[in-house]
Amino acid sequence: MRVDRIAGLALVAAGAAGFAVAGERVRPPMPKITAPVMFDTPEADKILSAMQVFPPDNAWNQDISKLPVHANSKAIVAGIGADKPLGFNLDMGFILVPPDQKRVDVKLLDYPAESEPGPYPVPDNAPIENWPLTRNEDVKSLPKPGQTLEDIQRNGTGDRHIIIVDPVNGFLSEFWQAKKTDAGWQASNAAVFNLKTGALRPERWTSGDAAGLPIFPAVVRFDECERGMVEHAMRFTVRRSRRGYVLPATHWASPHKDPNYPRMGERFRLRQDFDVTAFPPHAQAVLKGLKKYGMFVADNGSEWLMSIAPDRRLQGLESLTKVKGSDFEVVETGARSVEDK
Repeated sequence: MRVDRIAGLALVAAGAAGFAVAGERVRPPMPKITAPVMFDTPEADKILSAMQVFPPDNAWNQDISKLPVHANSKAIVAGIGADKPLGFNLDMGFILVPPDQKRVDVKLLDYPAESEPGPYPVPDNAPIENWPLTRNEDVKSLPKPGQTLEDIQRNGTGDRHIIIVDPVNGFLSEFWQAKKTDAGWQASNAAVFNLKTGALRPERWTSGDAAGLPIFPAVVRFDECERGMVEHAMRFTVRRSRRGYVLPATHWASPHKDPNYPRMGERFRLRQDFDVTAFPPHAQAVLKGLKKYGMFVADNGSEWLMSIAPDRRLQGLESLTKVKGSDFEVVETGARSVEDK
């Protein structure tokens, strides 16, 4: 697949900076997967606990707690909003599929030239973005009371991401503006990522995110919050980004060239002196992860808005709004950047 042609690029952001590989926890054996498993179930927790999402030395697993602060950090934070609170959408659900999941065609409407070819392992019960909970900046896209998943698949509005994870084969398929029709599935684009190699998309290719990044590796999940720390970099949106990107991002989506706006793939971390002890356990897990792994600018949207799985078992996350933009700093990772001068 074309996504594997540049497998070596996945380590550029890491190797150039010479960062320390994040410590690996001992993972249990992968359970047998014989049918699609929804993200918000105990069965999914067991699978996710056993998964290695990208190699340990991949940028998503990079410990950035000791990397230098970007020289323009304060101005970039101010450009997003130093006094604005950290927010979140309960938006990015996903489904785990068996290695022999039936593959189907998906009609690609807008970006077929920047999509990996199908067919794809899309199950009939693939969850659409926002389902089943109702917290998103785009209120028009939220599920209505009593609305079924099938109705949302056919009639939902908004970005309508679908995220499909094949843990055994190590592939991730993500779709933007996906919809089920009488003729089958359609979407604006399809992005496939190799979770074993960590290969990036070809540069200048978009994905389900404007940055060309995968979404699933960034989503805050119940299983890791229960363990006490989100164990990877996260994703967030900004209202105004810069016409540039820094690896592992591969795409920009902005007319602005102001150096006080962040590039796609810009990496932020929570300051080490920020006290997390008064936060509820699941919120603490997020904040500890933000100190160690940080978060990437992944798309354009509301300021400081993170993605969290719409899992009813997550508790106390409303406390995250006590965190402000000024509690973050931009990290200098040493990764190669591309800008439109």
